[in-house]
Amino acid sequence: MSGPHESGTFTALRGQLQDAATAFAGGPDALEGILLGMVDDVDRAVREPLEIFPVCHHSPASATAMARRLREKQPKVVYLELCEDMAPLLTELRNCRLPVAVQAFAGDVDGFPQDWAPLSVVAPITEASAEYQAIAYALDTPGVELVLVDRSADHVFQWDTGGVQTAEDTDAPAEAALHGEAVGVELGDLRPRFAELEEHLLRHGRVRHWSEWWHQYVEVPLGDSAADHDTYRQVMFLVGSLFRRLAPGDGDRVRVDEDRERYMWTRMREHLTATGTDPADCLYVCGAFHAVSRVEEFGVHGTGTFAISPRTATTWQYGLIPSSHAAIEAQFGLAAGSVSIASTEWAKSLKRTRVRPHRLEGQAGTKKASAKKTPVKKARGSHTTVPASESTAGDADRLSGFLRRPPVLDGLDEAELLGWSVDIVRAARRNSYLASTADAIAVFETSVLLAGMRDRAKPTPYDFQDAAVTCIEKDAVPGRRDVRRLVEIMMGGDRIGQVGYDALPPLARDVHDRLAPLGLKLQQRGVQRALLDMASRPELRPCSDVLWMLRRLMPHGAARPIMGERRLGERSIQESWDLALGTHQRALIELGYEGVSIEQVLEQRLRRDAYGPQATTATVLAAVEDAVLYLRSRRLADELGTHALKLLATERSVDGAPEVLRRVRGLLAYYRTSEPALPAWIESFVKTGYAHYCTLLPMAFRDEDATVGQVAAMLGFLFSMESLALSLGCDRAQLELAVAQSHPEEPSRTALLWAAQVQLGTLSRAELRDRCDALLDNPLVVPAYPRYLSGFVHALEPVPGLADVVVEAVSNAFGRLPDAVLLPWLPLLITTMRSGAAELAPLLIREAGRVFPGRLATLDTWIPPWRTPPAPPATRRSQPGAPHHQGAALLPAHPATCDAVAELLGCTEGWTQADVPPASGAGLLSIHPTTCDAVAELLGCEGTWAASGSARSGAALTTGHPATAKALDSLLTTT
Repeated sequence: MSGPHESGTFTALRGQLQDAATAFAGGPDALEGILLGMVDDVDRAVREPLEIFPVCHHSPASATAMARRLREKQPKVVYLELCEDMAPLLTELRNCRLPVAVQAFAGDVDGFPQDWAPLSVVAPITEASAEYQAIAYALDTPGVELVLVDRSADHVFQWDTGGVQTAEDTDAPAEAALHGEAVGVELGDLRPRFAELEEHLLRHGRVRHWSEWWHQYVEVPLGDSAADHDTYRQVMFLVGSLFRRLAPGDGDRVRVDEDRERYMWTRMREHLTATGTDPADCLYVCGAFHAVSRVEEFGVHGTGTFAISPRTATTWQYGLIPSSHAAIEAQFGLAAGSVSIASTEWAKSLKRTRVRPHRLEGQAGTKKASAKKTPVKKARGSHTTVPASESTAGDADRLSGFLRRPPVLDGLDEAELLGWSVDIVRAARRNSYLASTADAIAVFETSVLLAGMRDRAKPTPYDFQDAAVTCIEKDAVPGRRDVRRLVEIMMGGDRIGQVGYDALPPLARDVHDRLAPLGLKLQQRGVQRALLDMASRPELRPCSDVLWMLRRLMPHGAARPIMGERRLGERSIQESWDLALGTHQRALIELGYEGVSIEQVLEQRLRRDAYGPQATTATVLAAVEDAVLYLRSRRLADELGTHALKLLATERSVDGAPEVLRRVRGLLAYYRTSEPALPAWIESFVKTGYAHYCTLLPMAFRDEDATVGQVAAMLGFLFSMESLALSLGCDRAQLELAVAQSHPEEPSRTALLWAAQVQLGTLSRAELRDRCDALLDNPLVVPAYPRYLSGFVHALEPVPGLADVVVEAVSNAFGRLPDAVLLPWLPLLITTMRSGAAELAPLLIREAGRVFPGRLATLDTWIPPWRTPPAPPATRRSQPGAPHHQGAALLPAHPATCDAVAELLGCTEGWTQADVPPASGAGLLSIHPTTCDAVAELLGCEGTWAASGSARSGAALTTGHPATAKALDSLLTTT
């Protein structure tokens, strides 16, 4: 039965399939409809005026047929099934070493759910692919236009109603994760969507997975030099129609596929209308599944109209990232090693068919083309010149002959198989396998045997892989790689691409430029050691700054410090780094999507962390520390610190108290040593935090969700910041009231409260010791004693002076508890100390080392300090009736001291005789006139001394100079 638009080209094939359906099914049924529908699909695609070139992704046969067809037809316009917004990046492929992936990335989404962010779409490209042949031909041939017609990256997520779904394989090698969590788009996804069909094909084809079936039954026949262009097209149309008609009823996936086909044909018709290009001068490259589409918009003369929805407001960034064969296999669910085998088959196909492939000029890792490209010169509206045989037989039925033709049995290439056998044994011996020449012979013979069992005249790489595993693999793998992996490496290995310097985003180029003084090949994969001696080479200090920022922004291992550290207020003078920027090139490229410099990206990330919905006071303080540490930005630190102050005032839990305490202490120590005054925000933070934690303290003591470490951190903040808080206007009565209102029930918190009371002075150390002794005397409390000790150990954070009391409490427990109680309790004590106070244990151990004797011999006679009776205070009692010595009486009692002072002062008068009365005040004035003159000058008294013969009496002097007399009298009285 023929449809209304069927041609007579495939009439004979339709009749044969109809007879076969009747023979198998016993009459017309669904099978006949499927078989005849497949022929109709092929007929429709063949008769389309715009030539459709069906391909399968990463297929050597498709790449070979594409290279051959492009040189024969030389189309003016190439329509390619690839995201249309990725077109500007394709010119940068010449600066890369394949395989690479074209990526569209969006860090901030607008129009999509926030939990989808970040969005990423990748399209990997290898040299052994039809899409690369089309791209290379279009870009290097003058007069040829390349038009990408598939949906944009934005529409990929618009049409994905299920959200972003990624699969992670934790056992996969690092090279398989080069694409990250990106959504992969591929040209020519051709795989049965009917699970029973795939299982049937694998079972009857005697293969293990789909990649092997495709290689054996499609790649090998189509890669034969005898397969011409028409045969290739019709076979691929038939395979695509088979998988399309046997697809399961997944409505969402079918809808997306049909919308993509409507999208692509709409874009092509729009371009043909806008440019007036003749469809005969064009070539449409798409997957075989889409080549036999049945939508109304199909073809140049399609009748349907498809409204393309606008893109969302999401800002997309585009770039090239390195890819690998393993990453492509993991992305699209291919068998391990299949892409490497396809690359090897591509090279062999080029030698066998002598087809000259297209390569971008200047492409890294490829040979230069020997022949010059000839520009396509055609008048608009003219038809493409094709060979005469093709113009007359372009629509001939080549499919019937291909299906009836028996498979061509390739002869055994003994030299190739023998070379493989020798190479795998050599590789196995290098990887610690005990392989020998006998194993090489066994692998050779087993490969031939397996191929014969699977109806193959020539062993495929998959047969050889199975034979190598059978003959060489033993019970255990002696090295890192098993035999299967060694075969994959031998067949071409996991080739890893590289994005060239010129194709990198500005940020990545800036990083390479700033690290150039190191003299390393940063684009090279692997780990390289960088040594920075800033003392002798100060120009390396900017390199150190860049490396520390890269360590903060990039994944672990990209920049790893071996020697040197960066902390607040400290800078290393020598550093050693292990750098692997080439290995982590994708991460560096994705940094370039966020900004033009790493400083800008780091500032954006710090702001995002600080102002995010999940931000806490501790995370904002960490951002403040990073702003000071890496950016040295006082402006940003003040802004983020002010925001941390706002968050602290709104928090109602104490979950982040330990981290807040640690961060604030570090920032305070830094600002006190490097700034003349504390920033205003940190003073406000201490003041607000003091009042805030005083308010939350009573509730925290009774809150079951709060841990003892968090409560201890609150007390640590209050006690360590108390002096600064009081100087800023806080009232200590707040803390005293908060502690008085705290009534914990849990033992560890009770011990913590006792320590706080000791710090405030409301509980003496003697009373605390009595309470600890009472706990040990109470047998009902002894099982909970370890939790009391845990509280005491945590109390070392706010009250470090209690270390001696904690050592005493632990020692008393070991000394007083009987073994029947001590031994069952000891594991609980150790686990409690390890889990709850591991960071404070060194302080406790250091105090114990100070208290306990250092030698074993003195331990028996050693008495603990807390058991030593206190010595009575030393007092000095005077004898009854003894005079109380004044200062003047001490001078004759200690004449040597007085003589030394007199000699130092230049006094030569000597001692006064005991029977001579001391000189009066007036007499002293005459004896020491210089002193009197100085006092008179200071007081502004005029006049001179009288002559010795007319000396006045003391009373007269007093009357004449009342001010001087009053001053001297006061001085002498004080003395």
